[in-house]
Amino acid sequence: MYGKDIRIERIMDRKTKKMIIVPLDHGVSQGPIHGLIDLCGTVDAVAEGGATAVLGHVGLALHGHRRSGEDIGLILHLSASTSLGPDPNNKVIVNSVTHALKMGADAVSVHVNIGADSEAAMLSDLGRISIECMEWGMPLLAMMYPRGRKIECESDVEHVKLAARVAAELGADLVKTVYTGDPDSFREVTEGCSVPVVVAGGSKMNDREMLEIVEGSMLGGAAGISIGRNVFQHKNPAAFLTAARAVLMEHRSVEEALEILER
Repeated sequence: MYGKDIRIERIMDRKTKKMIIVPLDHGVSQGPIHGLIDLCGTVDAVAEGGATAVLGHVGLALHGHRRSGEDIGLILHLSASTSLGPDPNNKVIVNSVTHALKMGADAVSVHVNIGADSEAAMLSDLGRISIECMEWGMPLLAMMYPRGRKIECESDVEHVKLAARVAAELGADLVKTVYTGDPDSFREVTEGCSVPVVVAGGSKMNDREMLEIVEGSMLGGAAGISIGRNVFQHKNPAAFLTAARAVLMEHRSVEEALEILER
């Protein structure tokens, strides 16, 4: 398992052991949306702001690789679906662990929607890929979302606790899931999951709302954040990440972080 330990260090801050991951995988699900037209420029900006890793499909490695700038970890996503598909909640495997290794990835990720009609197939994929990751020493991030006909509220703590725990039980090294709304309920998620949990950024919101989620997540025991659109579609991604980093890693208040953004 030494390979996993070494690679995980590349996607986290070594001093605080916290992670700021910026997912850039939206090109498959939504196409060339604002913020993802120039992949190299976006990676440069988030690396400058202090992100510890970017996450995306093979195209991120092929077209977003830079030969200068700040270093940043690479997580290659193995799951995909598009917004035009008959069931966007049905994530299928489009890459492999061994290929991700060949591409220079520091970790891989798999998306599972707990409660979806295709949950069984996605769980089967997660279990299989988890075993492959153990064999190759590759860290596995499981994106676990409560989504399906039985799910009335995706942030319900009981649903989120189950989703996170499933990933840990099937061998994931890290879990990404939704914030439950407050630190106390989110601590139920982190305490019920035996591997580190990072919080998804979700839909577009204003700076204060996003920084409050960062603060609440940190107080609830999160190991980091994984924010996409609220970073790469921000008017100044580097500045926003600097502010988020101050809250997550320096324990600064939301008000102090907003002051950083205004400079």
